[in-house]
Amino acid sequence: MNRPRFLALAVSAALVLGPALTLPAMAAGPDSSASVVAAPASAQLPRPTGPYTVGRSTLHLVDADRPDPWVPSAGPRQLMVSMYYPARPGTSGPTAPYMTTEEARHLLELRAPDATVPPETISGVRTWAHPDARPAHGRFPLVVLSPGFTFPRSTLTGLAEDIASRGYVVALVDHPYENAGTTLPDGQTLPCAICDKFSSIGGSTVAGSRAQDVSFVLDRLTGRHPAWRYARVIDTKRIGMAGHSIGGASTAATMAGDARVRAGVNMDGTFFAPVPADGLDGRPFLMFGAKDRHDDKTWHQSWADLDGWKRWLTVTGADHGSFTDVPLLAGLAGIPDTAPMPYERSLALTRAYVAAFFDLHLKGVPQPLLDGPSPDNPEVVVRRP
Repeated sequence: MNRPRFLALAVSAALVLGPALTLPAMAAGPDSSASVVAAPASAQLPRPTGPYTVGRSTLHLVDADRPDPWVPSAGPRQLMVSMYYPARPGTSGPTAPYMTTEEARHLLELRAPDATVPPETISGVRTWAHPDARPAHGRFPLVVLSPGFTFPRSTLTGLAEDIASRGYVVALVDHPYENAGTTLPDGQTLPCAICDKFSSIGGSTVAGSRAQDVSFVLDRLTGRHPAWRYARVIDTKRIGMAGHSIGGASTAATMAGDARVRAGVNMDGTFFAPVPADGLDGRPFLMFGAKDRHDDKTWHQSWADLDGWKRWLTVTGADHGSFTDVPLLAGLAGIPDTAPMPYERSLALTRAYVAAFFDLHLKGVPQPLLDGPSPDNPEVVVRRP
């Protein structure tokens, strides 16, 4: 068994096919660490780099006006969202679990069926965010994150925690039935219903469905009666989105239909839903991927159609999973790492460039890092208009 097997579905999709809350529409997610077995000391995400301690809440959102697109018999579309945010100084105590044990079991069964490690090895990865910590004072930009096809939202935890530590609220969205498994507040873990149907469904259909998911999440976070009890800390005028793989394609699709998203990042995802021919109303977009993207016609077309600030960053030594926590999980599952770039380095670069993009476009802080080669980051090639 090798690492490409762990990534096979994502690569195929990207390259071949081109505590309890009170509102009825939400509840606390599985943030209790009671069912999580401690992992070895080495199985910990790298420390976030920003000045803030990080808090995390979990939301269960139900769109009563929309049936689930993949399993209509399941009823209304349900979403699980991890909210990461700057917490007050002095916050301490236990940290949030990486994922539930059942989510880890489903992930191993789908992506590494020959692995002999128990699911607790994956679910026990240690994080830095503190469950339901009191938020820091102030208002912060919001960044929505969408994971790759078949992968649970937890695979973007290393990025989400870091963005929050730099002074952002992060909504990390799970899209049920599109990933290995999503655990609901009642303990039920929804399996993947379309993991073997991507070719027949089509990437544009998946991206369009995710765009609807994200717009609903924004409605519930920024409306008059928000679903999150700490929603007051969100600056609703400064919203961005980033995604990996199909989540990156979904970022462009979301921006095409929702003007609230002011800036977007595609991390190594084929643009199944193309950027509109007349662009994104001048809104900035970052294309951030491995060298293989130079052979992706959808990237060249999207680059031509983007009509605002834009950059195309190529990371030498990265592969499709390098923009996520997947290399760490593959190592824990006993799968050799085939990417030349180690996980710690790829995560550091992903954190640095994604944060620089949002600092520039949501906070107005100049970012020379995005303007050309950096002697500190020789792996990154910057293409600009």
